[in-house]
Amino acid sequence: MNTDALRGHMDALLLSVLEHQPLHGYAIIEALQERSGGALAVPTGTVYPALRRLERIGHLTSEWATVGGRKRRTYRLTASGHRALEGERSDWREFSSVIGSVIAPRATP
Repeated sequence: MNTDALRGHMDALLLSVLEHQPLHGYAIIEALQERSGGALAVPTGTVYPALRRLERIGHLTSEWATVGGRKRRTYRLTASGHRALEGERSDWREFSSVIGSVIAPRATP
């Protein structure tokens, strides 16, 4: 998938993956890939700065945890993150509806 197409949607993707459970960074990348049927191969250089930014603005919190015998930073949505995710979903519905109405095939008169 064209990585330019992901710009502006990374927050929604990350918040969505973290909605139901805390995950460490690599598990987030794997979840994105799995949930997209393999279409999203988001590089770590994109994911980790976004996670740190979302944490700075209060949408995520993180803590160190031992996962599979390794120490990893695990991220969790905050109440603010849940609200932000709902806003992102609303924005996505509006965006996809508007763009879909423009690019959908039209019947010719």
